[in-house]
Amino acid sequence: MRKQIKLVVLALLSASLLAACGGGGSSTAEESFIEGSGAVTFIENSNRSAAPKLSGMTLSGKEFIFNPGQIAVVNVWASWCSPCRAEIPTLIELSKQYPDVQFMGILTRDNPATAEAFARRFAMPYPTFIDDSLLIGFKATLPANAIPSTVLLDKNGNVAARISGEVTLTSLSKLIRKLEAE
Repeated sequence: MRKQIKLVVLALLSASLLAACGGGGSSTAEESFIEGSGAVTFIENSNRSAAPKLSGMTLSGKEFIFNPGQIAVVNVWASWCSPCRAEIPTLIELSKQYPDVQFMGILTRDNPATAEAFARRFAMPYPTFIDDSLLIGFKATLPANAIPSTVLLDKNGNVAARISGEVTLTSLSKLIRKLEAE
């Protein structure tokens, strides 16, 4: 009987620890985690504002500067974020399908070494900035206020759309094609 009680206590303890991980736990990184709903926002051309300058150090240790002139997809992610991990194969596939579109990531609330190992494991073919203060520049347009968030820039460097939450092949492809048609 004692052994059964210990097993029940262990099972309950394990369940509560798993629940704590899913709900944010005690990490300050995950306490402010807001999962996006998948909502898509598109801004008509005449109402767009300039995106912030996107430049800085990347996970690979190289300096990267984005110069407008092409459509850009900016994905905000963290390696501990389940929806972020789930959407990476989609982003990689789309970056290959649309070679004229500049894909970029912005790492937020994460350990760069952990994220770099994650990016290497998935062979992410596009740069990821390790300076999440870049997100402040989107505050006046379409803020990336959920993880993951994906912001699209038009060829003029203006914020054109946002997907709040996990991207799908359909949702992101549709937005890219819409911007290419402009």
